[in-house]
Amino acid sequence: MTTTPERTRVQPPPAAERTPVDTVTLVSEADRRPGRVPRWVLKTVSPIVLVVLWQVLSSVGILEDDTLASPLTVVQTAAGMWEDGSLQSAVITSVVRVLAGLGVGLVAAVVLATLAGLFRRGEDIIDAPMQMLRTVPVIGLIPLLIIWFGINEEPKIILVGLAVTFPLYMNLYGGIRNVDSSLIEAARTLGLGWFGQVRHVILPSAMPQFLIGLRYALGTAWLALVFGETINATSGIGYEMNKAREFFATDVIIVCLVLYAILGLVADMIVRGLERGLLSWRPAFSGK
Repeated sequence: MTTTPERTRVQPPPAAERTPVDTVTLVSEADRRPGRVPRWVLKTVSPIVLVVLWQVLSSVGILEDDTLASPLTVVQTAAGMWEDGSLQSAVITSVVRVLAGLGVGLVAAVVLATLAGLFRRGEDIIDAPMQMLRTVPVIGLIPLLIIWFGINEEPKIILVGLAVTFPLYMNLYGGIRNVDSSLIEAARTLGLGWFGQVRHVILPSAMPQFLIGLRYALGTAWLALVFGETINATSGIGYEMNKAREFFATDVIIVCLVLYAILGLVADMIVRGLERGLLSWRPAFSGK
């Protein structure tokens, strides 16, 4: 007859004799930096400091109005231009010209870059002339544009269109040709046809670089418009700036430059919004 051994019951030690367990608190990197200045504060403070310094230099006489008008004078001039309606008219006219030129250049660049990027025969026919033309200064084409299209709105719009075509073409063409070949092979293995590969693999992969080209093209468009509005223009931001130059009105010139900066910033913000929407599938480094 076998006997079952009795189980020895181990009593836990009293509460006073228990050894405390070390706890580890996880602290994020942001929490390790107490008192860190928010980014929006840094972005706001630096321009304000520059404007304050500008006003101080103007107030003490280091910067004269004939050389550079003070910020207060610029604000008063902008208010006067707003009251007489010249400011709104100039902005609307210039924005319409930029949008029209951007539309022309966007269509041309997308068609040419897609044909040259997707097809070798298209590259042979299109890429060499595009590389030659992009080295020609766009501003130097103004006399020819006047001869070909007259002095109305057409040469201004075409000048902007030419200025935006080449950065858009280069970035989209490079984006298509830099698509990882393993992705193409994987799509082919999964049974995607040619158009399916273009739609679901090639164009989405080229989209980041195309949007970079779009941001650069928008800046180039405003630069080209400054020269375009010297062609028999009777309105627009560039026209107001050229008219102010004849009278050494630095306050009006600064107002026009600020308008260009604001419009360029708004355009860049729109493209960055498109990036967040169209490229939400792509994890990207956002800075440290």
